[in-house]
Amino acid sequence: MVKEEIRTEKAPKAIGPYSQGVRIGRFLFLSGQIPVEPLSGELVEGDVGVQTRQVLKNLQSVLEGSGASLRDVVKTTVFLKDLAAFSEMNAVYGEFFTKPYPARATVGVAGLPKGAAVEIDAIAVVGDDI
Repeated sequence: MVKEEIRTEKAPKAIGPYSQGVRIGRFLFLSGQIPVEPLSGELVEGDVGVQTRQVLKNLQSVLEGSGASLRDVVKTTVFLKDLAAFSEMNAVYGEFFTKPYPARATVGVAGLPKGAAVEIDAIAVVGDDI
């Protein structure tokens, strides 16, 4: 199988030696997104809800750059700097995903790039059902 880089100008550029996403066959592996505004490259200011919204918009842009959508996401991992903000993150997360929801893990972390409060990565499957 060919490994194809997923890249879009509508999401923040990678800030290291990694791709925004990689496609292998029907599988899309999306790197973690933090709440960076794509044009300015700056972290959005606001609470976890505001930051989660930007993170999910960034993930959505990477998916769209590969011809996919949030409906194709089968697994996410949420990294939260403060697990006490889980409910706030979860409320916004629920605005972006519909049933059947992706599988998900949520992990509390000591810190995230640029001082972000939240980061989310994703795996999607596109194309015909098996």
